[in-house]
Amino acid sequence: MNTSKIIGIVLLIISLGIGYNGINKISENTVQVNLLGLKIDASNESQKQQGYLYLGFAAILFAGGIYTLNKSKN
Repeated sequence: MNTSKIIGIVLLIISLGIGYNGINKISENTVQVNLLGLKIDASNESQKQQGYLYLGFAAILFAGGIYTLNKSKN
């Protein structure tokens, strides 16, 4: 097994972990309460934004891992 395959697999695993954390961060900071027909939004926008940044970073790492694995096949 060559080094670039190992790096590609590690990048994929790390991207899945960061993506999972990003999804959890977004879902934990999104709350809507329905009180007597009124929708009250109690979201933490800065934490949601951080969750979206995690997802973006995870997507970049995932693409890098796929690229590295495909490059190592040649």
